[in-house]
Amino acid sequence: MRFAHPAWFLLGIALLAVLVGYLLALRRARRYTLRFANLELLEKVAPKRPGLARHIPVAGLMVGLILLTVALSGPTDEVKVPRNRATVMLAIDVSLSMEATDVAPNRLDAAKSAAEQFVQDLTPGVNLGLVSFAGISTVLVSPTTERAPVTAAIGALKLDERTATGEAVISCLQTIELFSRTIATADGSTEAPPARIVLMTDGKRTVGRTEEEAAQMAAAAKIPVSVIAFGTNHGTITTEGQEIPVPLDTTAMKQIAQISGGDFHTAASEEELKSVYAELGEQIGYETKDEDVSRPWMIAGTILVLLGAAAGLVFGARIP
Repeated sequence: MRFAHPAWFLLGIALLAVLVGYLLALRRARRYTLRFANLELLEKVAPKRPGLARHIPVAGLMVGLILLTVALSGPTDEVKVPRNRATVMLAIDVSLSMEATDVAPNRLDAAKSAAEQFVQDLTPGVNLGLVSFAGISTVLVSPTTERAPVTAAIGALKLDERTATGEAVISCLQTIELFSRTIATADGSTEAPPARIVLMTDGKRTVGRTEEEAAQMAAAAKIPVSVIAFGTNHGTITTEGQEIPVPLDTTAMKQIAQISGGDFHTAASEEELKSVYAELGEQIGYETKDEDVSRPWMIAGTILVLLGAAAGLVFGARIP
C-alpha cells in the first residue's frame, strides 16, 4: 500500500498531543479530588465510577481520528483492471508439420482447441484478430470484440504447405496499424491503443521474409510478440510414404521474442498450450493500476468517532 498525500500523517502529532492532554487531565482531576475531598464522605455520596469503561469514548474517538488521518493521506493499492482498447493478433501456424501426432490427436487439432479456449477467456473489451499462415499469411478476422467470428475461423483452419513465419508477423503488424488508424479516426484519439501479437508455431520458416526482419519491424512499432513453440522434437509426418521429422525450431522463435521485446513459451501438449494461453490472457487482458482505497478507512473512522461520542453520552452524559 502506498499513500498519495503522506504529509497528512503530520496530524498524528496533534492526535498524540490530545492523548497526552487527556492523560494529564485525568491525573489532575484525581489529584484535586484527593486534596479537597473528605474520602469517607465521598465514598458515601459520590456515584460509583464506571472504572475503565469511562475511557471507552476517548479510545473510540482517538482510533477513529487515526483512521480518518490515514484516509486523508490517500492510501492507494494496486488492482487489476480489464483493458478495453488493447489489440491482439493471434497468428496460428497451419503448415503441414502441424499434422504431426506427437501431440494428441495432432498438433493442429490440439492448437485449435487451445486457441478457442483462449478466445473464450480473453477479456471482452480486448479487440482480437486472427491470422493463419503456411506458404502465405492470411488475415482471417480483423480485430474485433466479437468472439464468434474468431472462434468460427479457428474451427475452419486447414493445413497447407510451407511456413512463412516472418510474413505472419508482418501481416499482424499491418493489420494492427490499420485498425489503430480506424480507432483514432473514430474517437479522435492521438495515442494508439496497446497491442500485442501472439504467434503459435511449430516449425522453421521456409519462405518469405526472415524472422529477424519481422521482429525488427515489430520492435520499431513497439508491438511485442509472444511466441509459443508448440510440439516436441520427436514429431514426424508422413509424406508420399516417407516419414519426415518435424522438430521445433526454438532458436528462430526465441529470436522473434527477444528482438520484439516479447516473451517465449514452449508447450508440448494441449494442456500445456492452454496453460500458456491462460497466462498470456492475464497479461494481455488486464493491467495493474493504483486505485484509491481510502473509502474503507473513511467509513471505519467515521463509525468509530460516532460510537465514541455515543459512548461518552452513555458513560458520562456528555460528548468527550
